[in-house]
Amino acid sequence: MIFFDERTVARGSKARLQAGARSLSTLTAFAILGIGALHAAPNPPAAKVPAAQTPAKPNQLDLKRELPSPYSPNAEGAKPAAANPNADVAYGAYQRGRYVTAFREATRRIEANPKDAAAMTLLGELYNQGLGVKQDPKRAHEWYRLAALQNDANAMASLGMMAMDGRGQPKDEKAGRAWLEQAARKGQPSASYNLALIQLASDKPADLAAAVANFRTAAEAEVPAAQYALGVLYLQGKGVPKDTTQAAQWFRRAADNGDLGAEVEFAIRLFNGDGVPKDEARAARYFLHAAQRGNAIAQNRIAKLFLFGRGVPKNLVEAAAWNLAAASQGRSDAGLDQATAGLTPDERKRAELLAADRTSLSP
Repeated sequence: MIFFDERTVARGSKARLQAGARSLSTLTAFAILGIGALHAAPNPPAAKVPAAQTPAKPNQLDLKRELPSPYSPNAEGAKPAAANPNADVAYGAYQRGRYVTAFREATRRIEANPKDAAAMTLLGELYNQGLGVKQDPKRAHEWYRLAALQNDANAMASLGMMAMDGRGQPKDEKAGRAWLEQAARKGQPSASYNLALIQLASDKPADLAAAVANFRTAAEAEVPAAQYALGVLYLQGKGVPKDTTQAAQWFRRAADNGDLGAEVEFAIRLFNGDGVPKDEARAARYFLHAAQRGNAIAQNRIAKLFLFGRGVPKNLVEAAAWNLAAASQGRSDAGLDQATAGLTPDERKRAELLAADRTSLSP
């Protein structure tokens, strides 16, 4: 009988959140509307199939999935909010990737109105990422600060992360937290998420309650990392009553928003019928999607489902192929090796070719 060990999942999820709280300066944030996230999946049980595991290494939290942020090299860039981008030449140009035009139009707006906070924030973003102008964190900081003085929450959120990272200014975690708190009070999603990470690392009950509230603010704004975090907290009963139904719902929302770890978590709920009606076929689809995106845990789990014919037709070649793909990332499985050892030379060759192709296509 195949099932997932919930206790092991909870331990792995806890480690992921703790790693995120300790490694705030290395996390991707979304300064204006781009999203940053922790991405990992839980640890495996000793003898049960399948449970999830991903080492919580700060430089691998995004599982190779680049998300826009002022601090992410080669990121696409955050998208400043505008009520009607089509009616706003500067922001419309930014959103279409016409950064020189965006810079020119934002400058014109500030010349016409020296208190145009949105235009200031846009200039800050352009300088911060080097879009249409030479990258200059100090000038970005200057523009963000001018916008923050006009009560622009997006600029405050960016200033908070810049202070935390020592970008464009000396590193100052106290000042960074203060900026994040100001932005979070205004409901700015990225600030709420990053502030929650800081609060989660505290041992004060009040900070835990505040972290839950801030994660919820960001989660309701469809930040997948925050949705994953809420799912973990409901799964553990930390800061909220333990509720597997709520956990499953948040994991689903995070998964549907692209969170790789949440795809694995939600697949576990589906397979076990934990907090959501049991649906092995749907669980297999989530595992398969995560496997195709290069998640070694999902590759291992979908291999086992193909081996046993659970949620997918039984197929030993597919089982061997996914097992090889997972093993190439360090996720070896002696049980799967043994179960697929009887493949013919032709079947083994097909499995190896499939594995090589899937590994090369992984992001």
